[in-house]
Amino acid sequence: MIDANFHIANRRRITDLLPDSLIILTAYSQMQRSNDEAFSFKQEANFWWLTGIVDRDWRVIIDGHQNKSWLVSPDVSAVHKTFDGSLSFDDAINLSGVDGVLTQDEAKQMLDELAKTNNTVYMVQEFADADRFSFVMNPAMKKLQTELEVIFNDVRDCRMELSKLRSIKQPAEIEEIKKAIKLTIDAFILVKEKLPSINYEYQAEAEFAYYFRKNGADHAFTPIVAGGKNACTLHYIANNSSINKGNLLLFDIGAQIGGYSSDISRTYAVGNLTERQSVVHSAVRHAHQQIISLLKPGLKISDYQREVDVIMQDALKQLGLLSSPDDYRRYFPHSISHGLGVDTHDSLGKPDEFLPGMVITVEPGIYIAEENIGVRIEDDILITETGYDNLSAELSTDM
Repeated sequence: MIDANFHIANRRRITDLLPDSLIILTAYSQMQRSNDEAFSFKQEANFWWLTGIVDRDWRVIIDGHQNKSWLVSPDVSAVHKTFDGSLSFDDAINLSGVDGVLTQDEAKQMLDELAKTNNTVYMVQEFADADRFSFVMNPAMKKLQTELEVIFNDVRDCRMELSKLRSIKQPAEIEEIKKAIKLTIDAFILVKEKLPSINYEYQAEAEFAYYFRKNGADHAFTPIVAGGKNACTLHYIANNSSINKGNLLLFDIGAQIGGYSSDISRTYAVGNLTERQSVVHSAVRHAHQQIISLLKPGLKISDYQREVDVIMQDALKQLGLLSSPDDYRRYFPHSISHGLGVDTHDSLGKPDEFLPGMVITVEPGIYIAEENIGVRIEDDILITETGYDNLSAELSTDM
């Protein structure tokens, strides 16, 4: 069960990994959507994992020396409390199990005192290669780092340590992931039954959104509903084209509930398909089954990638799509797997091998832009002590 005890134990786990350490993390800040409106808020995953707090601009101070932790409340004006509400100190303590809540001024005084006996402080910093993203990073981490560098001599990043801890899912986390997967599967089955009467991608998207919300869940990520050539744009999220008979329709969708995500892809037929479309779908489906069968604890990540490359290259050869080495990434341009958890793309902490408790996706795809064909099939897999468990196997991969 995900409750305050879960977050208390997680704070203990990070201080066990970084003995006698001082760790300070920040929640995300809310971001502008338009003029005077903000985007819907989603919490930074590490902060939530350690505190259970889903509100903006909070911070947590974890003192490994004293084995204590405190939340730091943001300053919220009376006007914002009236319009947006705010988390009470009592509710924050009940959610997180911390030893107390500090105001901004109290926190500043505490950090000044802690700096007298702590030369080093840990935090989650911005990604070192953040410039690879095509968006602006949330400013909260940079703001915290700037403040800590004034107070402490040595500010270090503990993102990797947290990633390694979070990569091995605890039983309570696996149960939440299973709930998210079950909701997603049920929604897929419902939408597939309704496909003959759905005329636009956004109508299919709306069916998922309605099912998720009425069951207390949200989209874990911006959904992809891509018909025909749209499926060849990997992160196509416009979802505004008509659904035409004789096309394939690619879905990449997942629910999030209880703080945890699912991530499932299926590609369905709309009307009668050509033999070529069917053959491409069959090739991806076969590769998908082969790749999943590779998974087991102790499998080296490098060996896994090498075997995936062989399988996918063979699939492309059979389709007449591998005339040169460059064709491999032309027709299969994305990664085969990623971690899954609080974040849809959960870091696994750069492991050398798969370990029991990891939850990953397996998502082979073939995208032939010149033929307006895009196929992806994705399942969510738990690495077990003896092999794997396909958590989304209940959802057929048939067209």
